[in-house]
Amino acid sequence: MDIFVARQPIFNCSNEVVAYELLFRNGQNNFYDNTNGDEATRNVIANSFYAFDFKSVTDNRKAFINFTEELIKEEIATILPSDYVVIEILENIEPTDEVINACKKLKNKGFTLALDDFVFDKKYMKLIEMADIIKIDFKITKGYERKKILELKKVNNKIKFLAEKVENKEEYDEALGLGYSYFQGYYFSKPIVLSTKDIPTNKDTALKILKLINKEDFEFNHLEDLIMKDVGISYKLIKLINSSAFFMKNKVTSIKYAISLLGRKEIVKWLYVVLLNDLKENNTNELLKVSLQRAKMCEAISNMSGYNERSYSAYMVGLFSVMDAILGCPIEVILKELFLSDEIKEGLIEEANSLNKILKLAIYYERGQWEKVTICAEEMQIDINKLAGAYLESVKWTDETLRT
Repeated sequence: MDIFVARQPIFNCSNEVVAYELLFRNGQNNFYDNTNGDEATRNVIANSFYAFDFKSVTDNRKAFINFTEELIKEEIATILPSDYVVIEILENIEPTDEVINACKKLKNKGFTLALDDFVFDKKYMKLIEMADIIKIDFKITKGYERKKILELKKVNNKIKFLAEKVENKEEYDEALGLGYSYFQGYYFSKPIVLSTKDIPTNKDTALKILKLINKEDFEFNHLEDLIMKDVGISYKLIKLINSSAFFMKNKVTSIKYAISLLGRKEIVKWLYVVLLNDLKENNTNELLKVSLQRAKMCEAISNMSGYNERSYSAYMVGLFSVMDAILGCPIEVILKELFLSDEIKEGLIEEANSLNKILKLAIYYERGQWEKVTICAEEMQIDINKLAGAYLESVKWTDETLRT
């Protein structure tokens, strides 16, 4: 499944790119189709951070992202790295006490706040006092008003002004001469649409997770079980933990460890963003079925071969073994983005590794390569007669998992 996000560069006075605004797109057509604002922002977050490599999307610069009133009040931004994200407060947001308090929390967490498409009104004074950047739409704001708005520095002398929708050199020269700090618009660059492959989420699993996390007292063990039944969610969760939002010293050894690092409140917010975005697509393809079936088979083989203590790693090796086919990218490249334990990584790519032998046996069996099955089973001292039962059980478990 192809997914999309657009980026438009933001320049400083020296014509250097200092940030990108990330924009919703649902195809190669380079325009916004008036999608629901909450949905558009969830899509941008989910795609930029958990499908793309965020640092490659932004060239390791800051990302400006539009936030609706609802998402600001829900504090969705706290799942993102504050050093890299600028919260754009949309022009249609009413500065209620709830919104002001939510913005204060974001400021305290280190986020940069920008007022988007700003037109002055006294009701915005509290937002102006805490804002870092004010964006002025040069299509809407004309003549003397482009200069007059800079008087807001008297209210907050730390504010910087960004001229957006700058479409020609005359407008750029005017903004530069007036004292604007940042510039954005077609004069510099149109938004560029980026695309990549995504791993779809199983609808039934997603709905079960959403139902579970709506309970205040849900157990992490139950959540872990559900996430481990969906390769897409597992992959995105590990990518999140590997993002710049976390300074990991130890590699992720389990889904439960990744969940505990986020904490109850943050994992719920993250899951809402990812699952509500993925539910729009509802695509479960054969490769996802293979990944689950293979994971369960690897777990069973691990238990048969005397590696009981490594059954979790065996399951994860099976789960991620078709990632290259799903994403259309070499497994070695994918593993560089994932902060998995060396044991799991080696199980996927090291020929002599015991977990890799377990994976090979599972693959040989599912492909009906019986001569290789016999040789591999004997080498691992596994009763070959038990493999048929384990395979049938993995097929049954996968069908039930995807159906229930």
